Amino acid sequence: MESLSTLNFPVIKGIQAGREYYVAMWTLRTLKQISIFDEQELPPELRAQRVLNKARIPEIASYILENPKDYIFSAITASIDSEVVFEPISTKPGENRIGMLKVPMDAKFIINDGQHRRAAILSALEQKPELGGETIAVVFFLDIGLARSQQMFADLNRYAIRPSRSLGLLYDHRNEKAKLARLVVMKSETFKDIVDLEKSSLAPRSRKLFTLSAFYNACADLVEGLANGDLEQDANLAREFWEAVAKHFPSWTQVRDGKIAASEIREGYIHSHGIALQAIGKAGNALLQGNPSGWKTRLKGLSQIDWSRKNAKVWEGRAMIGGKVSKVTSNIILTTNVIKRHLGIELSPEEQKVEDALNRRK
Repeated sequence: MESLSTLNFPVIKGIQAGREYYVAMWTLRTLKQISIFDEQELPPELRAQRVLNKARIPEIASYILENPKDYIFSAITASIDSEVVFEPISTKPGENRIGMLKVPMDAKFIINDGQHRRAAILSALEQKPELGGETIAVVFFLDIGLARSQQMFADLNRYAIRPSRSLGLLYDHRNEKAKLARLVVMKSETFKDIVDLEKSSLAPRSRKLFTLSAFYNACADLVEGLANGDLEQDANLAREFWEAVAKHFPSWTQVRDGKIAASEIREGYIHSHGIALQAIGKAGNALLQGNPSGWKTRLKGLSQIDWSRKNAKVWEGRAMIGGKVSKVTSNIILTTNVIKRHLGIELSPEEQKVEDALNRRK
């Protein structure tokens, strides 16, 4: 790959905005061998990239190591601060874009997009050197100064929008709890029509009551310590629980059947928000563990709770702060406490501690 004075590697040449760029296929080992210019000590105005967040590296490296047969990475984008020479393998049309890129040995490579991927790959290679022969696409632009590199970073990240958490869970086939939540929703006569599988926040006119991300949290808390690892069995247990819960909230079925607007229920009642769903899941976990045979009868306590958002005496400071639903951890626990008391379940020491703190503030 290298001569005495240049780095030579095969590329495909392209044109964007009138400028040449090159696409190479590098082995992961090459990412370690090629020197990348380190900007970390420079002030922000003199850098072409954000500071490397080292806390992200172990998580990404683990993703590679734990999924050696099906991990996937998009291309790394880098700029070359040097004059380069492209030598096509042929002058024939269609073949003259394939050739060798000759880069001076003292050229600076600056990563514009993918520095965390590269750092994680290097970390993974230390633990599993045999990955070094695998490849990743690298897109090279020719650097024409700091301003251009900074603009490249801004442009590459301008339209980068993370998918919603619900959509991420819908498409995540490695997360066992995500698979369980999806299976419960898909097989539930009640929830399959009132859970939004894509959005993580519901628009005022949405016909759904819950998001998949909220249902995921509720299911995860419900089966904590109860799941046996058999997806079908665990999903059947969770589905049986949630179907039994739904019987105590007839408005959920009315929304499913189109008899009442979902927005009307969300605006009027706490039970149609993610915080209540998760709190029911937490209380349900204690119920299933403490009363595995008679838990359905105990659920009638759900019908005895005044879920109206107008019931500020109960919900303000618990499920709501200043009249708005709050999903912070302490509020989830305080909402769980209300449900547990109506189901005749003793509070855990942590739940009692949070309850005592609320009482002291009153």
